[in-house]
Amino acid sequence: MSVFDEIKAGLNEAIEYERGNLKAGTRRLSVTPVEEFSPGEIKDIRRNAGMTQVLFAKYLGVSLKTVEAWESGRNQPSGTACRMLSITKRDPQFPKRSGIVF
Repeated sequence: MSVFDEIKAGLNEAIEYERGNLKAGTRRLSVTPVEEFSPGEIKDIRRNAGMTQVLFAKYLGVSLKTVEAWESGRNQPSGTACRMLSITKRDPQFPKRSGIVF
């Protein structure tokens, strides 16, 4: 099927949906809970990714003092930082592959 034919078919489906002749497909997605990390886990994630604290802070968009506080247990990462830690834990090469770290 050509790109034109795919676009035409999509537009025809949209018209049929608007006319009430077609039900829209739905998909349910779930989101895993935000992980929590111990100071040792954070340090291991950073080391496995091959980064210094300075580079890790730049990668995560936080200050060096923040990374130091996380790794010493004085503070805990939350929200977006935890998501980035989870991604980096699963794939230590993600920072480089994504072009964030080069």
